[in-house]
Amino acid sequence: MNNIPNSILALLEKRKTNNSFRKLKTDFPEIDFCSNDYLGFSKLETTKNVIEDLNKSQLSIKNRQSKSGSTGSRLISGNSVFIEQVEKEIANFHSAESALIFNSGYDANVGLLSSVPQKNDLILFDELSHASIYDGIRLSYAKHFKFKHNDTNSLKDLLQRHVANYENIYVVVESIYSMDGDAAPLKEIVDLLHQFTNCFLIVDEAHALGIFGEKGKGLCNELNLENVFFARIYTYGKALGAHGAAVVGSNHLRNYLINFARSFIYTTALPKSSIESIQRGYQLLSGEVNMQLLKNNIAYFTTNCKNINGLIASNSAIQSIILGNNNDVDEIENKLAEQHIYAKAIKSPTVKAGTERIRICLHAFNTYKEIDLLINTLQKHG
Repeated sequence: MNNIPNSILALLEKRKTNNSFRKLKTDFPEIDFCSNDYLGFSKLETTKNVIEDLNKSQLSIKNRQSKSGSTGSRLISGNSVFIEQVEKEIANFHSAESALIFNSGYDANVGLLSSVPQKNDLILFDELSHASIYDGIRLSYAKHFKFKHNDTNSLKDLLQRHVANYENIYVVVESIYSMDGDAAPLKEIVDLLHQFTNCFLIVDEAHALGIFGEKGKGLCNELNLENVFFARIYTYGKALGAHGAAVVGSNHLRNYLINFARSFIYTTALPKSSIESIQRGYQLLSGEVNMQLLKNNIAYFTTNCKNINGLIASNSAIQSIILGNNNDVDEIENKLAEQHIYAKAIKSPTVKAGTERIRICLHAFNTYKEIDLLINTLQKHG
């Protein structure tokens, strides 16, 4: 009996033939233009060590609250006064009634989108939405259609054709898109949805948190639109340098997700150390730590990158250079690595064929000298 189906072997071989085979690596070049650690928070010594030396005497009954794991789901044994306190702090920071922490941005999007829309509802979403949004929508019982990227006319056409046929319509966008680094036309979308009574707007702020808005509160805050959204998702593995995510919205939404979001109900809760990292990240945002450094680096890059072919203009930390095939992006990633620069080749099928790219992430800790080296290398080999 074979221990691997031939169909699996064939799919793996096809990936290798197309130069789209994914591999894990550990030998990263030292100059980081790749990670989502935009503000460098993951590099700061900001959180205390909460894991005791387990080689010491056996834990007594008195200190069992110092456990390093959460030991269960939030509905079983993983909840705490501390987690709920941090959720209240998150809600206050984002001017919302409530917040609910999930284990990751992926879990948050999947939990929200798979549970909220019902059979008589419709989901309309931007075609360049993150994979977690796609997967959450696919798990929903609702009908769904995608609209052209950042195209309000495409969205309007879908709304006009379908608004009378569904009980509720959920429109899903990202405030800053993870691959192009461009911003959604949130004001125009909000104005459009005001024409309909049964539309609800959901926005993923994963790549806007820490970069846009007052104290890094996000693009919704910068545009003074926080209160018009049904749900906002804030992810902590990017600018906060932590782990997890939160869905922010009304108290009713929080209660609904606790009862129906399977990615919340049926998973072990984050440990206390992760919640402390989230809390500390928000404290750093409130102090505006490293924010101006990041803004300066974005401005410096965008001012000096005019001669890079294929560059998608962006005011965010994400800059992408479209090369159009897997072989070319591999070549440029290797040329950058020779200069000790780590910028990631993003290949199909992660992105649509023909839009393969080098994805650059700018950080507060990057120096002008490093940015100059990046630009010069791209101009030489791009």
